[in-house]
Amino acid sequence: MPTFLAIPEDLRAMLEVVRRNGRPRLVGGGVRDWLLGLAPNDFDIEVSGIDFETLHRTLAPFGPTDIVGRSFGVIKVRSRATGEDYDFSLPRRESKTGAGHRGFIVAPDPALSDAEASARRDFTLNAIALDPFTGALIDPHGGQRDLAARILRHTSEAFVEDPLRVLRAFQLAARFDFTLAAATANLCRTLSPAFTELPVERVWVEWEKWAAKSTKPSRGLAVLAETSWLAHFPAIAALQNTPQEPAWHPEGDVFTHTQHCLDALVALPDWPSSAPARKQLLSFAVLAHDFGKPSTTARVPKNGVPRWTSPGHEAAGGPIAVDFLRRLGAPLRFDAPVSALVVNHLAHHHGAASLSDAAVRRLARRLHPTSIDDLAAVMRADANGRPPLQSPEILDRINELVAKARHLELERLAPKPILLGRHLIALGRPAGPHFTKIIATAFEAQLDGAFHDEASGTVWLQAFLASDPLTTQKSPPL
Repeated sequence: MPTFLAIPEDLRAMLEVVRRNGRPRLVGGGVRDWLLGLAPNDFDIEVSGIDFETLHRTLAPFGPTDIVGRSFGVIKVRSRATGEDYDFSLPRRESKTGAGHRGFIVAPDPALSDAEASARRDFTLNAIALDPFTGALIDPHGGQRDLAARILRHTSEAFVEDPLRVLRAFQLAARFDFTLAAATANLCRTLSPAFTELPVERVWVEWEKWAAKSTKPSRGLAVLAETSWLAHFPAIAALQNTPQEPAWHPEGDVFTHTQHCLDALVALPDWPSSAPARKQLLSFAVLAHDFGKPSTTARVPKNGVPRWTSPGHEAAGGPIAVDFLRRLGAPLRFDAPVSALVVNHLAHHHGAASLSDAAVRRLARRLHPTSIDDLAAVMRADANGRPPLQSPEILDRINELVAKARHLELERLAPKPILLGRHLIALGRPAGPHFTKIIATAFEAQLDGAFHDEASGTVWLQAFLASDPLTTQKSPPL
């Protein structure tokens, strides 16, 4: 077991005062993470033997308090000393009253025992409590045993009262490489019809955690498959049993390939240092990169031998990826970059021409608002997601693409037009609708390498205006 949990000094001061009237315990994910050897991201405290008003008065001197819900018995305290937020709650009973994630009556009950209070938690490894003064673990449901075995097991039969817990299992399995206990998987299957009762914003919260925090993202997809919840995400479900040519994909069907690609993504050297927003973008792009294969895969003769091929699957996958994100309730900001990465994920397969200056400039433009660096991460994950097949020649091509983008200063940015309307006006052209066509033509010439800065662009523009009868207009009289 890890050494004694280091509790922040401001929180310890609160606990010392709270213990005069109640019995505080550290509970939930913070204890779980500590037992896994990870630094807890937050601290949740459950206090028995005290009423709500007394707890509120006790905490008020330590900083502003927010009563999240008196009926839930939760008080959020923002420490005056550090600005950190801490959640204090009373043990509570929950009674199912209706459908969905919110169909409960919640009643705080300070008299509940540790075992009774923890029984309402989702999984045994989240039902472990810690006495902050003695360091003793309170584990009435065998959470330490399951944590050591890396098994997600429901704490009680009350698990079925909240269908969102299936998606919690999905993201927790991916974050910590957990497997699902057989009995828990059975309960999850009975909850599948209740998926439609979940608010889409809560569905997104669980997918957001999967995308940003996974260490073994394939485990999350495995949980969806074994609980029958994959059916609620048809773009992923369609990948199952979609065949691939064994010579190029010895790992199996497209679903299996996607699982390997996701695990390869989080194994890339720069993954740990990437920002959460980038992790989410790349996770969804890799998840969706072959969404177009089920509709395009066919067995056709290649050099007289029948082969499985999926021509055009990258273009077909873009709209499916966007539809998938809308079903999840993902923020709109993900639509364009995820789609661009999906549609262009085979750009490095188009031969030497794909590495010309003009081709790389156009690729960077097509990728906007994402980048060639992000595309390279998707490409590398795709190349590494075909075990035991290794593809050094493909990785070399990806490295060449990145090197060319860096030479052109385009690895993180799309090219911007050098010539604008003001340059036409400076040459005596009256403003008008014809500017749009001229500027677009100039940008295409820029991408082809006809000019590289404002000075050479102006020279090109003068020659273009003089030679193209469609753009020739008399300058206004002086």
